[in-house]
Amino acid sequence: MTLPALLNAFLLGWSVAWPPGPINAEMIRRGLLPKERGGGFWSAWPIALGACCGDFLWAFGVSLGAGAILSSIGLRRALAVVSLLLLLFLATKFALAAWRIYQTHHASDGRIPHEAEAKGGFLLGFFVVLMSPWNVGFWLAVIGSQPHLASGIRQSLAIAGAVVLGALTWGVVLCSTVKLGAGIFAKPAWQIGTQALTSIVMLWFAIRLLLHFP
Repeated sequence: MTLPALLNAFLLGWSVAWPPGPINAEMIRRGLLPKERGGGFWSAWPIALGACCGDFLWAFGVSLGAGAILSSIGLRRALAVVSLLLLLFLATKFALAAWRIYQTHHASDGRIPHEAEAKGGFLLGFFVVLMSPWNVGFWLAVIGSQPHLASGIRQSLAIAGAVVLGALTWGVVLCSTVKLGAGIFAKPAWQIGTQALTSIVMLWFAIRLLLHFP
């Protein structure tokens, strides 16, 4: 496995992680939650780890040749349905959380309700990435077309590892940036805004999935 191939895989990991989407939106939302509700760097970080594990499985599988199986239209439709349901669930959850925070802030002492706590970050990140039909298309189109595609398990592990390293690097950058600005955005109004915005992002990706259903 050559250094250019590993560097290319690292850049692929970064490129799949940094664009705006459900994972980054949820990382930002959790990073801006108050510490007493489980927010901050260590709340957002597990989402990045879970997403990277999902990316690792996709990169490893495609580089081993699983693309022939994943190109099945039936399988891609099944993944699309699961991803759509998950996105709609998350959109509803965050919209309700924004409404609860708004009601609590205006009706009592401004405390954020218990339901707004950040939980299950790793599994959320893992399943959003694993079930996303966009990731299927990304890995099939990008990794499958690489000139240095792996020809064995060791090479596939090296490529997948470099991809994860690139994605993790972005995760550290994003979580650290949110952490540094958390004190500025710790007000209830910002909590309502981030919850509502995250809900809109999830809903937008669900609509886009419907418009481009495989």
